[in-house]
Amino acid sequence: MTHATSPSSGLDLRRSETVRRLAEQHATDRGALMVVLHAAVAELGHLERTDVETIADVLNLSVADVHGVVSFYKDFRTDPAPAHTVHLCRGEACQAVGAESVFAQARAQLAHRDDVEVDEVFCLGNCALGPSAMVDGRLHGRLSGERLLGLTEEWVR
Repeated sequence: MTHATSPSSGLDLRRSETVRRLAEQHATDRGALMVVLHAAVAELGHLERTDVETIADVLNLSVADVHGVVSFYKDFRTDPAPAHTVHLCRGEACQAVGAESVFAQARAQLAHRDDVEVDEVFCLGNCALGPSAMVDGRLHGRLSGERLLGLTEEWVR
């Protein structure tokens, strides 16, 4: 679900100016699109349709080109992020040491909540300490279902 604001709102104008500024900072860089998209998500949290149009305009790309990149990579959110995120590694090394069970427990305990996103990723680069997860942007290893629920315990209250 995209939360677009009215084109005439002050928030929308500030958002548009921010996206344009970010794009213009890298407009002459080779391969600027990914840098600009990462910068926009870092600053604004997610990308709206108007952001894609602005970036395409500044970088002299088609809206379809920018949209294609945004829709391909999961990190380029098109909706605001929930308050909490759990990204569990489902790579082979983590699977071999119990990631499936941790993922199932996380989904059962947390996925029904509107303020929590439980998602899978396919490697966090923490293979020696699997099962691994990013919990609110912080990497954790050697997880069990109980340990993960302990990390998220305060969210449930």
